[in-house]
Amino acid sequence: MSSFAQPLIDTPLNALLLAPIAYYAYSIAFPDTKPPTTIPTDWRGGYSWKPPSHPKTVLYKKYTPKTLQPFNGVDSPRILLAINGKVFDVTAGGSFYGPGGPYGNFAGRDASRGMAKQSFDTDMLSPIDGPIDPLTDITADERENMMGWVEHFTHKYIVCGELVENDAA
Repeated sequence: MSSFAQPLIDTPLNALLLAPIAYYAYSIAFPDTKPPTTIPTDWRGGYSWKPPSHPKTVLYKKYTPKTLQPFNGVDSPRILLAINGKVFDVTAGGSFYGPGGPYGNFAGRDASRGMAKQSFDTDMLSPIDGPIDPLTDITADERENMMGWVEHFTHKYIVCGELVENDAA
């Protein structure tokens, strides 16, 4: 028999490497199925854990400026704002959009003009009793800026409704 025809197990290095390979192959083929002794609280402890409570369900619905206003983080723990007719649930970003946050004046309101013009001034907000701001006087750059915010919010927050005129709902 030539020296190249030796069985693989005859080489000490191969014999040494065979043990861990056999162990891992066994653990994959026959996984440990006994239940954990403690309930896992995150993904690291197992994939069968469940959170302490189910997150509240958000239904998609139509909002008017009047019905959107209570969702300002003060009157309700939920924080909603609208941009270009889309209503976003920004509760998760409460430090930004809630009371005292840099975008706090947009909570419960149509933030389209303010986002388009990059202004947090209260005069950017249309009256709650009036019609929705048609934004006919904003420039193409401002409209593009507003649409950039819509895209950002769409990827980051839940779209939970649409903003319609006060008499339309």
